[in-house]
Amino acid sequence: MLLCMASVHAQEPVAPPTGLLMVHFGTTYDDTRTKTIDAINEKARKAFPDTRWAEAYTSRIVMTRLAKKGIKKSTPIEALLRLHADGVRRVMVQPSYLIDGIEMERLTKEVDKVRPFFDSIWVSTPLLHSVEDAERVANILGSRHPADVRKREHVVLVGHGTESPATALYSQLDYVLHALGYENHHVATIEGYPTLDTTIDILKKQKARKVTLVPLLFVAGDHASNDISVEWKQQLEENGFKVDLHIEGLGEVPEIQDLYIGKIKNRK
Repeated sequence: MLLCMASVHAQEPVAPPTGLLMVHFGTTYDDTRTKTIDAINEKARKAFPDTRWAEAYTSRIVMTRLAKKGIKKSTPIEALLRLHADGVRRVMVQPSYLIDGIEMERLTKEVDKVRPFFDSIWVSTPLLHSVEDAERVANILGSRHPADVRKREHVVLVGHGTESPATALYSQLDYVLHALGYENHHVATIEGYPTLDTTIDILKKQKARKVTLVPLLFVAGDHASNDISVEWKQQLEENGFKVDLHIEGLGEVPEIQDLYIGKIKNRK
């Protein structure tokens, strides 16, 4: 009996579980949400089966519209406090953002509000954080969307853009694409730089004939359906280009999903 009691007292205390919070801007488009956000969430669950998993959205507009449809999404603070209530004291936060812009700034401020509740809380980097990230993304998208130089085919990757200095990352990706040999691939943005006008000028100088528009967005939602598929396509056609659309969110691409998962693994 004494040996049994000694054995019990000698046991190491059970460490509190770690948590993984996947953070997304969000979308009201059910089909693309399934292919992107839900898909990477599931991949994260499988990659870290012993981790307490949670999800959060940061767009209040998206969350309000989803709530009217009976779909409840948590804010980062709500999700983190719920993890704390479940006994989690160490958390990894992985956003599905593309750049370290305004949304990342807001997320960091949200996390800081609840940081005292945790022993450790780490916010990972977005998709395009380093030159190495840009090279990986460039190779994935350049190979996925080929352009025949002899036929004067070009591919334009259309991102959202931002008012913050982080908009320079779009130009960096454009430069890296060309440096890696994807000379007929270009990056443009809807609300930042490079713009549609600057891209049209480049396409004209390079005597492009056919242009394929591809969203440089995690989800192919409102911007893909309206700005890219309608306004951008129309303006390019008015400037004499034949235009094709390849509408899919970056979150649908398995290799892009793996880049996000890799950021978490490298931290662990």
